[in-house]
Amino acid sequence: MSDKGILYLVATPIGNLEDITLRAIKVLKQVDIIAAEDTRQTIKLLNHLEIKKPLVSYYEHNKISKGNYLIEQLLEGKEIALVSDAGTPAISDPGEDLVKLAIENGIQITSIPGPVAAIAGITASGLQCGRFVFEGFLPMNKKVRKDRLSQLKGEIRTIVFYEAPHKLIYTLKDLYEILGDRRIVLARELTKRFEEYLRFSLKEALDFYTEKAPKGEFVLMVEGASEEEIEEERTCKWSNITLGEHIKIYLDEGMTKKESISKVAADRGLSKRDVYNSYMKK
Repeated sequence: MSDKGILYLVATPIGNLEDITLRAIKVLKQVDIIAAEDTRQTIKLLNHLEIKKPLVSYYEHNKISKGNYLIEQLLEGKEIALVSDAGTPAISDPGEDLVKLAIENGIQITSIPGPVAAIAGITASGLQCGRFVFEGFLPMNKKVRKDRLSQLKGEIRTIVFYEAPHKLIYTLKDLYEILGDRRIVLARELTKRFEEYLRFSLKEALDFYTEKAPKGEFVLMVEGASEEEIEEERTCKWSNITLGEHIKIYLDEGMTKKESISKVAADRGLSKRDVYNSYMKK
């Protein structure tokens, strides 16, 4: 048996304290240390559960020093529960880095499942939830953020984002500018007293929150691209170059002629035979 400790990833409520699981309570009571993204938030939960345990702060700006400290404790045999401000650790928080460190050091990791805001939001959104892509918080840098959204323009699955109220307007503007006027569902204050789902087009959402200051934490769910949008994007992207020029792009990248023709056919929605025949007529 290993004498190393165990790192527990403990999901905590995203608002309503009654959403804590029985297993999560049991683990929080048995561990030696609780590592929290914000100890001020976590102490409220622990007081509610009447649990008293040593608390260690672990967040983005101290994750290197505190991460090394927590690994040392685990290597000495201590059991540690990692919790985030709300929801499941390692999703859109530095817990991801602690998990990687634990794996590198051969430490056992156990996930104690529970609330996830993205799942709570999309299941009640009315948008496609059988297939979706989770993007979390968009980059703060304007150019990087727009580049990321441009990469998602052809995504056919529902796209899920997290956003803070003070940045919501900027995000809605970028979404509308880059993705067009798609449907969006904004889930606000999930599981809390003022929980609300707002269903708009992106233009309507932008107009609404231009007039009304956003409040609370948001989960944004944007419908994926339609087949018509994808076809229009594909047509526009390659309309300014000839088939020969298009094929040459891939030949210059090191592809064979056959591979280049297949790629061009996929890009343009044409058959490989039509692309080949046109290429050979040059």
